[in-house]
Amino acid sequence: MRFHVPAEKRLTSEIVIPIRWGDMDMMGHVNNTTYFRYLEIARLDWLYKVGGPPDPGGQGPVIVNAFCNFIRQLEFPGDVLARHYVANPGRTSFDTYITLERTDSPGVIYAEGGSKTVWTDFKAQKSVPLPDWMRALVS
Repeated sequence: MRFHVPAEKRLTSEIVIPIRWGDMDMMGHVNNTTYFRYLEIARLDWLYKVGGPPDPGGQGPVIVNAFCNFIRQLEFPGDVLARHYVANPGRTSFDTYITLERTDSPGVIYAEGGSKTVWTDFKAQKSVPLPDWMRALVS
């Protein structure tokens, strides 16, 4: 099953991530779990930039699902350009999408992924409405 990144999305952030030798597996390409780490790095980079990292004593984002479409093999050496997008704001959630390309192959997508993010009250362990400042960022 392939998930699709929607055309209707808003670019919010970009980050360059170096491919490390240790990111590769015995087949000589970046291991599939590392792609998810690249997606996580891009999401967290954006959340920290906008002041929305998780606050274990309060509220914050929780990822309730994640996907990655592996399109081309990433290999060492090189750098990955991760582009982070938001879409589909709801009452308590929004979607994030990320594309991965090599900086030496601009415009060529190597992987694309995403996740559903739910705003959560960690003590109550339940979803809560998005704060106004976050809703403004994802709308």
